[in-house]
Amino acid sequence: MTNIRTLSDNDWERAVGNQPAMILMSTGENLRGDFSTQFKKSAEENEEILFARVDPFDNPQLASRFQVKDKPILVGFLCGETLVRRVRPWGTDVVLALELLQDKYEELNPEMSDNINEETTEQSAIANDKPVAVTDNDFQEKVIDYSNEMPVLVDFWAEWCGPCRMVAPIMEKLAAEFAGQIRVAKVDTDANPGLSQSFQIRSIPSIMVFKEGKLIFSQPGALPEPAFRDLIQQVIALDVAAAMAEQEAQQNIPSSES
Repeated sequence: MTNIRTLSDNDWERAVGNQPAMILMSTGENLRGDFSTQFKKSAEENEEILFARVDPFDNPQLASRFQVKDKPILVGFLCGETLVRRVRPWGTDVVLALELLQDKYEELNPEMSDNINEETTEQSAIANDKPVAVTDNDFQEKVIDYSNEMPVLVDFWAEWCGPCRMVAPIMEKLAAEFAGQIRVAKVDTDANPGLSQSFQIRSIPSIMVFKEGKLIFSQPGALPEPAFRDLIQQVIALDVAAAMAEQEAQQNIPSSES
């Protein structure tokens, strides 16, 4: 059950106190879909943290305190201190704010922080059992940086693409099957032209795989499910450092003269 409280100028101090809190300052308009989903999910999974909403139009004192204007703002708050402030937040901002609250709370109360750490770890594991939407803004974080923890398979797609719709259920299935071993990510090429240009995406679907911060596989076109499964198993087993060393050695072998 989602437990997101509604706070006002009158009950703020009594309700928040010194506890860790995630506060959404918003009228409910112009919220990103991924943020709303993650905010509700995190509220369900982190009972030790207060999740609340404040309507800035109805609560001018809080609106002034947190400098809220016409855009929604996410505030991470602890012991009278604003630790995080994000304007028009994304879903990833919720996760990052929770991590900052955890670190700060650990300094003040190590025993209670263990509970928050367990919830955050569980949330990260759950997030990888289905494809993760990636954008121009968070590709570095969600794909390249994350590939140092586990490989990331990226599906470049578009709504109008027929073959992409055929690949989508395969991605869902494989994300669940290989949860904890590989992350499956999806990039809408129409909504993210920067990535399409950077990786020179000329045909969709296009499939790429990153491991240890490096692009190790790239191929345009859909693959059958068994081929995807074989690819993932090979990627999981791949020793990137050894493969790069072997490739470099082959490049340095002098060609024989005829």
